[in-house]
Amino acid sequence: MLSFIYRLFTEFRKEHGIAPNLLYLSPLQMRSLRNQLEAMRVEDLHRLLGMELVISDEVSHPHVAWCEAARRHIG
Repeated sequence: MLSFIYRLFTEFRKEHGIAPNLLYLSPLQMRSLRNQLEAMRVEDLHRLLGMELVISDEVSHPHVAWCEAARRHIG
């Protein structure tokens, strides 16, 4: 899961010229990511990824985006 997220991040940055600051995941995808990084707290995961996490049942595939409000929160 982490390598897939990295690929999404890299492709977004290459296409748009800026790094994404939002990561959309389903609860199942979030559990998968947390299983890969067992000892990491959600707050630390957010810092590691450099993106706000949006967890929603509506997400079928992980994706990234950029949002001004998220930039102010992270920065």
